Amino acid sequence: MPCGRSAQPGSSTGTQWREHTTDRGRPLAAAAALGMALTAFLAPSVLAQNKLPDLDYAKRIIAKHSQLPTFTPPGPPFDARKCIAGKKVLSIPVSSANPFTKNIDIAETTVAKQLGFEWVEWQNQARPTQWVQGIEYGINNKFDAIDLLGGVNPAVLGPQIAAAKKAGLQVFTSHFNDTTQKLDPNIDLSLPVPYHYVGQVLADWVILKTNGKVNAVIVGSDEILPTAPFVKGITDELKTRCGPGCRYTYVNAPVPEWATKIQPSVQSALIADPTVNYVIPIYDSMSQFVIPAILITGRKGKVQIATFNGTPFVIDAIQRGDVEMDIGESLGWIARSVLDGFMRKLCGLPTYGELYVPFYIFDASNAKKAGTPADYDRGYGDQHVAGYNALWGVR
Repeated sequence: MPCGRSAQPGSSTGTQWREHTTDRGRPLAAAAALGMALTAFLAPSVLAQNKLPDLDYAKRIIAKHSQLPTFTPPGPPFDARKCIAGKKVLSIPVSSANPFTKNIDIAETTVAKQLGFEWVEWQNQARPTQWVQGIEYGINNKFDAIDLLGGVNPAVLGPQIAAAKKAGLQVFTSHFNDTTQKLDPNIDLSLPVPYHYVGQVLADWVILKTNGKVNAVIVGSDEILPTAPFVKGITDELKTRCGPGCRYTYVNAPVPEWATKIQPSVQSALIADPTVNYVIPIYDSMSQFVIPAILITGRKGKVQIATFNGTPFVIDAIQRGDVEMDIGESLGWIARSVLDGFMRKLCGLPTYGELYVPFYIFDASNAKKAGTPADYDRGYGDQHVAGYNALWGVR
């Protein structure tokens, strides 16, 4: 039952929080009051309630994503070097200070160079005015395309996108939308990610680890478009697979304010409720501000962190024991998938509607396989490297 103050995903009330419980009533008691006939009618729903938490289901999902990913070509082969030669693409990440998008750009730059075209990152600090300047730079310097990476919302750049397209540039988005969301019609190609499903996997992890007794603080950034379906994936799975034994609070921290809002907000939540056992920062670069909050409140070992992205410094934190798990995406795999989709578009080839990147769970059992310190493209096997090279005709 809701109580207290809060910011739900999509609100603008900053970093207050609201407590939620997944209990939606007691049908067994209601059935008993209405008699045996109604009890029989409600028996299937009562049975479902009694099966919660569904630990067997959670085990299956976690086991699925604990296996090394395998490569399946997302499209037919093509001569990438021939069709992309001489092209220039400008990448505008949500923030150059975000280690996740920064490492994707590094990987994209490296692979693009191997293929013989230019990939340039527009440095910024998550300010929309800087994104505007980036598009203007791309137009003035005759780039062929612009990629809005990892959280740059095209809705706030309408006039600039129109100007870019008028000048002959194509405009793309990558690792931005959830696959359930409507795509911006002004974008030439979008490569979304199933954030809602990642949320479900995170929920299954904490359900399994707590034996269905979750009390979590979820940290998100409401201005990032996929945050809402991502958080909904977590909370819906807690309701469906855990039931009344699971509860959560939600904290909103806008990206430019991560360094000043996340730590005090999480500290306040932990002090307010000493039974919290998980913090779920939905984007793993947030973890750098969650870890101090847990340490300062003396809750290390009692409060665990489960998160998403596979950013190298967070995998390092797993090795140190500061983070429990990270659902990783090989940033090298992301880079190749982005380049593959964009090259197909720029070369006039058929494209596909989703970023092709598998999810792989890192925890204490396998984090060292990513290297010490962790590397953005280690620990996932190397099928994607050989797979994309073969797809592109690279020997």
